[in-house]
Amino acid sequence: MIKILKNILFSFLILFGIAYISLIVYAYLPYEEIPIKELASDNDKFISIEERKIRYRISGESENPNIILIHGFGNSINTWRKVIPELERHYRVIVLDLIGFGLSEKPKHYDYSNKNQARTISLFAAALDLDEFIIGGHSLGGAIAVHVALNNKQTTGMVLFNPGIITTGVPEFTRYLNLIFPFARVSAKQFSDRDFRVKFLKNSFIDPTIVTDEVIDNIMLGVKTEGYMEGTTSMMSKFYVANEKELLPDIDVPTLIVFGQEDRTKSLEEAMALNQNIRGSKLTLIEKVGHYVQEEAPFLVSESVVKEIQYLSGGGQT
Repeated sequence: MIKILKNILFSFLILFGIAYISLIVYAYLPYEEIPIKELASDNDKFISIEERKIRYRISGESENPNIILIHGFGNSINTWRKVIPELERHYRVIVLDLIGFGLSEKPKHYDYSNKNQARTISLFAAALDLDEFIIGGHSLGGAIAVHVALNNKQTTGMVLFNPGIITTGVPEFTRYLNLIFPFARVSAKQFSDRDFRVKFLKNSFIDPTIVTDEVIDNIMLGVKTEGYMEGTTSMMSKFYVANEKELLPDIDVPTLIVFGQEDRTKSLEEAMALNQNIRGSKLTLIEKVGHYVQEEAPFLVSESVVKEIQYLSGGGQT
C-alpha cells in the first residue's frame, strides 16, 4: 500500500513538474513588440507626464465643461467611441489611455496602484491647464476616478460606469501565486492572445455580436506595443486589495452612477450600495446591458450624462 502511494505521489510530482516547465516556456516565448508611434493614428495626441508618454484625444468646444473619461482594465480610449459623438455636443471630452494600457507607455518600474494612477491623471489635467473637470471611469477606471475626486480640488463631479469598487474582479489569492510560479507573466501572455480576448469580451457583453473584428483590433493594439510584456507583468504582479469601498463616504462631489443591470461580474446590489454610500449620488439603471454599458447602450448612457450636466458641473440639482 505504501509503495502504491509513493508511486502515485511520484507520478503527481512528475506531472506537476511538466506542467510547471510548460508554463515557464509559454510565459517566456519570444514576443514581438512594435514601437508605439507606428501604431498611432492621426487623431492621437501624446503628452509626457513624469517622462512617461500618455495617449489622449480631445473633442468638443473649449467653452463646454471638461469631462475626463478613464477606461477599464485591458481596454483603451476606444471604449468611449460610441458615446463621444453625443457627449462632445455638450462637453469638452478628454479620453486617455492609462499608463500600462492602450498606446500609453508601459514602464516596468511604475506604481500601478489605483491611487497613483489617479495622481498621474491629476498631473495630466494640470498639464492641459484644466481649471475644472468632471471625472468619469468605467470598471477599474471607476475606482481610479474615486481617488481623483477625493484628491483633486478641480473635480466638480464624477460619473461611475459599472465601476470596479466593491467587487474588483481580482481574487485576493492571485497576489500569492507569483511566489510559486510566474502567474503575472502567464497572465500578461494570455491577455496578448486574440482568441482569449474574444472569449473574455463576449462573456462581458449581453449582446456578443458587438465584439466585432474592429473592436478586437483596437483592443489588441495595446498588447502589440513595445514594453507590453515587461510592463504588464510588473502591473499584474502587484495586484492588491483595493480600499475604494472604504472611501465612498468621503466623496463630496456630485456623483452619477450609470449601471448596466445585467453585469455578470458586478451585481445590482453593488449599484445600490454605491448609491447609498456616496452622499447625494444619483443612480441610473439601464436594462438588458452588461458590464460594458457605454458600448451596449451608448445613446442611453450619453443621454444620462448630458441630462446631469448642471449637477456634475457643480451647479446644483437638476
